Formats: sequence, C-alpha cells, structure tokens
Amino acid sequence: MSKVDDVKSLIQQGLDKALVAQQPLAKKNVERMRRVNPADTPQQLIRRLDRYYLAGVTASGGASGAAGIVPGAGVPTALADVMLFTEASVLYTLSLAEVHGMHPEDFERRKLLVLTVLLGDGAVNALDKITGRSGPYWARRIVSAIPMSAINRANNILGPRFITKYGTKQGVLVLSKQVPLGVGAALGAGGNHVFGRLTIKSARTIFGQAPSSWAAGDREEEVPVNSDSEDEIP
Repeated sequence: MSKVDDVKSLIQQGLDKALVAQQPLAKKNVERMRRVNPADTPQQLIRRLDRYYLAGVTASGGASGAAGIVPGAGVPTALADVMLFTEASVLYTLSLAEVHGMHPEDFERRKLLVLTVLLGDGAVNALDKITGRSGPYWARRIVSAIPMSAINRANNILGPRFITKYGTKQGVLVLSKQVPLGVGAALGAGGNHVFGRLTIKSARTIFGQAPSSWAAGDREEEVPVNSDSEDEIP
C-alpha cells in the first residue's frame, strides 16, 4: 500500500471513530450549554456552537501550520490537523442535530449527515440523483426518511469525495512545501477558518432555520433561512 493510500485509510478511520465517539458527546455538549445559558433560544445556542467551532478549527490550523517548519513534520502535522478538523466538524454537526431535535442513532445515517454538511452542494446534488428527490433541508430526511439502501449508496459515493476534498486541500495527500513559521501558521489558521465558515454555511442549508423554541424542535416543517446573512455566520 502506498503512502497516499495509508493517509486515505487513516482519514477514513478518523472519520468513522469520530462518528462513534462524538455522538454521546454532542448530546452532553448541548445539555451542558443549555444549563450554562438557560435563557438561550435554540438559535442563540446555535450561534454559540458556530463561534466555538470556528474558533477551535482556526486555532488548530494555526498550530499545525506553525509546526510545518519542522523538518519531516509537514505531513504528520497536516494529518493531525485533518483529524482534529474532522472531529470538531462531527461534534458540531451532531450538536446541531440535537438542537434541531434530531437524534441519528444509526451510524450510516450519522455519517451521511456529516458528509453532506462537509461536502455541501456536491453532496446535495448527489443525493438528488440517488434518491430522486430534491429540495432544501436534507438533515431531517437523512435522519428519518431516506431508505437505508439509498443511505449506504450515498455514503459509498460521498466517502471518497470527503477524503479527496479535505485530504488534498489540507496538504495531506500532496506533500506541501515547507514555509516560514509565521507564514505557515497564518496559512493553516486561514485555511481552517475558511473551511469552518463554509461548513457553517452548509449546515444552515442542510438543517434549515433553528426551532423557534425548545418545545418546537420536533416540528415537521422548516422555514427558509438566508444562509448568506452576515448575522448568521460568525
């Protein structure tokens, strides 16, 4: 097996482990945030999740970029950054699901939900073709409505796309040049910040608007949300 194949395998394993480990943590995360901020509406709590997620992935990107100056450390640190970004993104997505009153207990449904958020429009287009359905707010359908045969088919298609998108763009599957310490830190933080903002924007499209109240989390109909609003994304 080549080095690239090894890295792809590690990224896939990292995603799968995160999907298992972060599920109970997401529930506890939302419960803790509600205890600490009892006056928060679902929308306000989601904005907190946005800020924490964006700050976390930006900081991890800066650290890995700074470490890239160490001879021979570029690929290991970049791979570690992808793993951290993946874990943070899984926790963020599953926490959003909890706020929206969705509890994806099945592993494959959790996986498709996360892949759809991380891959954005490309994943939505693939789901349109696989399921023969179209329209916004895929999250609820992924969690409870799409047949498992279609879920498995979608994961088989989108899984490799996730590895290519995040592996290549984060510099893991291509050996990036060593750069000066300050520049590396800036590039790492800046790249993760952009990825994080795109993930938040994609999540708006996939989940739709937050419930109007905690009691409304199980409502069936979503109201359109303007995902381009600067007020929505930190």
